[in-house]
Amino acid sequence: MLSVAQAETIILNLVHPFDPIRDSEVLNLLDVVGRILAEPVTSELDFPHWDNSAMDGYAVRFEDVQFCSSEQPVTLEIVEEIPAGYQPQCQMQAGQAARILTGSVMPAGADTVVIQEETRREGKIVTILAAPQKLGAFVRRQGAFYQSGAPLLPAGLKLQAPEIAVLAAAQCAQVRVYRQPRVAILSTGDELVGIDQSLQPGQIVDSNQYALAALVAQTGAIPIRMGIVPDEPEALKQAMAKAIATADVVLSSGGVSVGDYDYVETLLENLGGEIHIRAIAVKPGKPLTVATFGNQESGVRSQESGARDGEVRGQGEPAMISAPNSRSKIYFGLPGNPVSALVTFWRFVQPALRKLSGLPQSDWGPTFLTAKSRAELRSDGKRESYLWGRLYLTNGQYEFVPASGGHSSGNLINLAGTNGLAVLPMGQTQIAAGETVQVMPVR
Repeated sequence: MLSVAQAETIILNLVHPFDPIRDSEVLNLLDVVGRILAEPVTSELDFPHWDNSAMDGYAVRFEDVQFCSSEQPVTLEIVEEIPAGYQPQCQMQAGQAARILTGSVMPAGADTVVIQEETRREGKIVTILAAPQKLGAFVRRQGAFYQSGAPLLPAGLKLQAPEIAVLAAAQCAQVRVYRQPRVAILSTGDELVGIDQSLQPGQIVDSNQYALAALVAQTGAIPIRMGIVPDEPEALKQAMAKAIATADVVLSSGGVSVGDYDYVETLLENLGGEIHIRAIAVKPGKPLTVATFGNQESGVRSQESGARDGEVRGQGEPAMISAPNSRSKIYFGLPGNPVSALVTFWRFVQPALRKLSGLPQSDWGPTFLTAKSRAELRSDGKRESYLWGRLYLTNGQYEFVPASGGHSSGNLINLAGTNGLAVLPMGQTQIAAGETVQVMPVR
């Protein structure tokens, strides 16, 4: 059984990030919120575009006002008013000033702005009551924030409102972003029913399909819900083959333990998959299966009756389902228990999806922070244990409150509101209330 660290290393080594050309698309600026830049962006513009005023006041020559004070004020003639969007017409001469507003273009000859709070105006005359602290005070110089041709935004950056604003200001109407990973999700088990069905004795609602779809979407990928598959080998094999051919990543929940009806590992091997992980020393989530399938040339074969367009095959020969591209696929067989499925997604699947999507290594996660536990935390010490609960920031100190009602992997109810997982390393059975614990934020 692998340690958590070993499993994490194996999984991340199996994932090959999207290619910036083959796995990217050019989209309009308003369509790229939350997407990841596939190539660096530069601009032909300087920021600021020209010298401009950072405050409302008066544009002056520093040499005219550098020694003035309230006891020895300087009077200047106002020769121009410069509102925002106006191109100055005058060049400042000795003894002259221009009324200027925030963001307005500095007039030629002026090199400093005196804020209006330190002036007194009477008609066309302004009295300067205090000397500026330095030459160039309250002037934003052309190119001070960014110079034309330099890197503006790097590849691998997730585009949110600030980045969208930068791109808009740089007049980038379209940008190249990585495509979103496609993630197929299927649930296995005869006991599962859909959300709209009446429950019979022994049945449970398939909540994993919804939870995993939400987590996939929150990670920036496209969830492809493929429904419930019964514990019947041939039906499950067909569903798995279709999922592998359809998506970049497959998530199935259930069927990965050692029960009589747990077929996933055997079927993965039958389909040509290479299994890299079968179990991890983690609680919850021990029965986690991770497999890969080769590129399109190796293929995934299905017993479906139809052939691909233009494909000719002999009688009885299985059809080859085409993959979306030639990269290898990764299959995660998650545990069926609801909490186990979510915890293993947060801990292992989410970093893999982030790496695949083109994010830099610093953003793959997971991250951990130190918090003080408000309650005693316990585990059996046999596996690395993750206890779910709420993470708070109080007076600059993170605090962790475990969920009430016990930490059973089947107790989905007290998972609501979770935003952190406290980690008890293997061999550690207790963390007393008031002691520190490592916590993995999950939102």
